[in-house]
Amino acid sequence: MTAQTKPQGRFPWQRFIHPRFWPTWAGLGMLRLLSLLPFTIQLGIGRQLGRLAQQLLSRRVNIARTNIRLCFPELSPEQQKQLLRDHFEAIGMGIFETALSWWGSDEQLRSRVEIEGLEHIQHAKAGGSGVLMVTGHFSMMELTGHMLGLFNRTGAMYRPMKNPLMDLLLLRARSRRLGPIFTRDDIRTMTRCLRRGEMVFYAYDQNYGLEHALFIPLFGIPAATITATSRFAAMGKAVVIPYFPRRRADGTYLIKVHPPLEGFATGDDEQDTLRINALLEQAILEAPEQYFWIHRRFKTRPPGEPSLY
Repeated sequence: MTAQTKPQGRFPWQRFIHPRFWPTWAGLGMLRLLSLLPFTIQLGIGRQLGRLAQQLLSRRVNIARTNIRLCFPELSPEQQKQLLRDHFEAIGMGIFETALSWWGSDEQLRSRVEIEGLEHIQHAKAGGSGVLMVTGHFSMMELTGHMLGLFNRTGAMYRPMKNPLMDLLLLRARSRRLGPIFTRDDIRTMTRCLRRGEMVFYAYDQNYGLEHALFIPLFGIPAATITATSRFAAMGKAVVIPYFPRRRADGTYLIKVHPPLEGFATGDDEQDTLRINALLEQAILEAPEQYFWIHRRFKTRPPGEPSLY
């Protein structure tokens, strides 16, 4: 895999005619047809798919249920069950949100998004600074990343997929509005982009073990949290601007862009990460079902503590 991927030119169909790719083509074909329906109907179908997934994916259900129980102990058992149901519906809707990001027109995306605080990005760019756009993993993350990319061309980290057909399609779709796209271990490209005054998306909130990580509380639960945000900002001489997306009840989207974090990346990685986690918690509380609870966020435990999953 090259450090920076630019999937351009004609699509190499001949590489993907083997029967092992037929299920992928069938699924993509069905999704493409469904994406022609009115978007509100697509979201309705997505909710139904999410309910079906909740019946079939017992392991992911257990992970999400555990996360919700840990983070929202004040909720009654019935309220936790409802949040779990709402979460899987959000995951199902995320399938069609991703489809919209892939095949929707720029005008379709613009008409469905409101961005609060866009001026914070514009001011930072006008000053010549690189901008590290920090966010969390939400169910509509792919779509809202494309939406934000309409207003400011933005680079993004990329994690290669095991399915080469999906991998290429995802890269080609992202390259329509985002760029450059680079692998998550390609720190050199990220740093160069930031030092050139460009923007880069960065979602920091998944469990990658304790290498370059600290235990930082998320809703009061110690969570192994990578501290690379501070390092990237310092290496790229960039300002850090958090943003968080939310799906509204009418099927439109709100992206809240926060002011740049003053005094960030001055050497106290723990305080830096605490600040971001506090903002992430606030964003989650606005629509808790839309956060990515099916991820084992608390997989890594402090010494002596038992597994939570």
